[in-house]
Amino acid sequence: MRLSRYFLPVLKETPAEAQIASHRLMLRAGMIKQQAAGIYSWLPLGWKVLRRIEQIVHEEQIRAGHHPMLMPTLQPADLWRESGRYDAYGPEMLRIRDRGDRDMLYGPTNEEMITDIFRSHVTSYRELPLTLYHIQWKFRDEVRPRFGVMRGREFLMKDGYNFDLTREDALHAYNRHLVSYLRTYERMGLQAIPMRADSGPIGGDDTHEFLVLAETGESEVFYDSEITDLTFGDREVDYDDPAQCAAILEEFTSRYARTDETHDEAEFDKVPEDRRRSARGIEVGQIFYFGTKYSEAMGATVQGPDGKPVPVHMGSHGIGVSRLVGAIIEASHDEKGIVWPEGVTPFHCGIVNLRQGDASTDSACEGIYAELVKAGLEPLYDDRDERAGAKFATMDLIGLPWRITVGPRGLKTGVVELTSRRTGESEEVSPEVAVARMKDVYGSAGV
Repeated sequence: MRLSRYFLPVLKETPAEAQIASHRLMLRAGMIKQQAAGIYSWLPLGWKVLRRIEQIVHEEQIRAGHHPMLMPTLQPADLWRESGRYDAYGPEMLRIRDRGDRDMLYGPTNEEMITDIFRSHVTSYRELPLTLYHIQWKFRDEVRPRFGVMRGREFLMKDGYNFDLTREDALHAYNRHLVSYLRTYERMGLQAIPMRADSGPIGGDDTHEFLVLAETGESEVFYDSEITDLTFGDREVDYDDPAQCAAILEEFTSRYARTDETHDEAEFDKVPEDRRRSARGIEVGQIFYFGTKYSEAMGATVQGPDGKPVPVHMGSHGIGVSRLVGAIIEASHDEKGIVWPEGVTPFHCGIVNLRQGDASTDSACEGIYAELVKAGLEPLYDDRDERAGAKFATMDLIGLPWRITVGPRGLKTGVVELTSRRTGESEEVSPEVAVARMKDVYGSAGV
């Protein structure tokens, strides 16, 4: 993409309403525009990041054997009355009536609807196990929406639902989701710690939240520092192997890590004092096992091996896709702007032409741009007639991981400057080497 043709409405000044880094930088970088309290338009740069995150979530869900689908944003209230949650959910639910005077709601989650889909089409235990998921916009009417996309009213979420014959099978689905989430977050450049949590209005006894440590987190968390040394890495996982999934869950949850809602001071005191930590955390996902709560209330049964109807065991598993954009920025920024991890960056690198209109620099930039596109990468070429300082400031603000700077002085000796946004380190290399380096970086990043 050529910046002269791109819609990137960057701001020089920080809007007064922005209280935290992610909100401030998303507004300044032209990623979002507020339309109402807690409701945002996603502008081209923000939309690209959102789609990259969404794609990673899809890939890891499918890798784990889960099936994508799409449910509507509006739901009939009668389904929620069946489960007993319509009146219990509270004022966060946006309740509306259609022209036929039927009670409807803008879905905050989809347990009832997915249970209705299941009971309409699945009748035998032979069709289990089954996990369905979708990525869809949700609405929760927060009392005090703030912090940009971190606590908005409208948000994009991946929610998945497993259906299993037995509790043992459902707990394997729980473990499988935890494993897939660990891989998902690491691909985004995040360390998201699974922590024992409260189930809230969804219900169930088994639940973990995934939290990213950040000063602006809404939750106080307590944890054993050893957990921050754990990485999932490139390990191969057989998601159909209950023992392997259970072992990974044990590895990542055996050390103390809890939110303030479930914190147990006596248990925390058992952790060696030098490893006890308290901090703030941003929730970016949660997994639940809630047994037969919804299947019994809504008649979601299958014919068991003995021919008798059996209520299925269920769980739900969510990832805050739009919230992740803010969480990544909170975890990865500096005084100049955003620092995107390679896995979610809107453009793979920036190309800065220091002397637009000069035949040699224009030609070199065009050549680098063409080679990167040919390799399947997306560069952002700053071809504006602007001073160098303004071009560098824009690149630093929007946070592309790599910058290739092309100037007449370097070209006299056949080199361009390749700069890492994260470290700030630069080196002079030939244009061919710069292109080859980008191919290597993004090949290893799985792009």
